[in-house]
Amino acid sequence: MADGIFCTDALLKKAPIGMIKAGTVSGGRYLIIIGGSTASVDESLQEAITVSEGGVLDYVFLPDIHQSVHDTLLGKRGEVESDPIAILETDTVSANIRAAEMALKGTGVRLVEIRIADYEMSGKAISIYNGNLYEVEAAMDLATAFLRDRKEYVKHRIIPNPHEMLTAQIGKGTRFATSTPLELEGEEVS
Repeated sequence: MADGIFCTDALLKKAPIGMIKAGTVSGGRYLIIIGGSTASVDESLQEAITVSEGGVLDYVFLPDIHQSVHDTLLGKRGEVESDPIAILETDTVSANIRAAEMALKGTGVRLVEIRIADYEMSGKAISIYNGNLYEVEAAMDLATAFLRDRKEYVKHRIIPNPHEMLTAQIGKGTRFATSTPLELEGEEVS
């Protein structure tokens, strides 16, 4: 966390960039999301890597970020339909964002959600995709092959025919602390 705050100061001073969000996350990590011109972001990122002296756990640089990844990182949720669902889990936020970028640019899947290092996630990240089965499978093939080539932890699951209650719940969000109870159909509630 000390490295994260130190690096944030250094990268902000290096080039004209915008700090979108920064702060502590679970697993004793410090997460920084910046934006700006390609050259400025790259220059600032290189400065942070240099001054960290090995303290940077992982990073991702996306000079041409997919609009859905951008929007989801800013808190917008994608639509979820009754189509197949894929869940991708990684050990770091950066790995998941890289994988999401590959999955979206290489297929026609929809990105529903990216959750990055929430306190109950031990620094991990998950992303959820929705689309026809062929596209969802292709997206997971692309993402997992890329991450395995980099020797990064990756786990994924595909649900070909999700239950309608699961689809409704995922549409609202996957964080338990903020989820609301769903009405039971055909069951007595006591």
